[in-house]
Amino acid sequence: MPLVTMTVNGTAVSAEVEARTLLAEFLRNDLEMTGTHVGCDTTQCGCCTVHLDGVGVKSCTVLAVACQGAQVLTIEGLATGDALHPMQAAFREHHGLQCGFCTPGMIMSALDMVRRKGHDLDERLVRHELEGNICRCTGYHNIVKAIQAGASAMKGA
Repeated sequence: MPLVTMTVNGTAVSAEVEARTLLAEFLRNDLEMTGTHVGCDTTQCGCCTVHLDGVGVKSCTVLAVACQGAQVLTIEGLATGDALHPMQAAFREHHGLQCGFCTPGMIMSALDMVRRKGHDLDERLVRHELEGNICRCTGYHNIVKAIQAGASAMKGA
């Protein structure tokens, strides 16, 4: 089995993995980082979104061995101690979740959205950018408001 080495949330990790192991499986099963959820295995739901070398990707379709030497950021790497990341805090404040299953992927996608589109996000843009993320519980209204508030808070941070 190949040895894969990468940095996850600022910590160097190495493990032997089967060549077909997906990044999502590696994070969840080998590293026990269960914040990255798997809802579809076909890149349709976005629950598995993480940042790979600074870019949001759906980890259910990325092979762990393809991440050799990469920097990976998961939902577990956002908070600093007890202090939530501004986007996490905005989701809590604006009730941008219901069951919470999609929330990690929504937050990681939102952060990638801010990186690509800036801090001033209008509702239409946010809704368009969330097309690859599915929430089965809400009407997205509070998610959109949370992303806008989080983006704005990140501007001041």
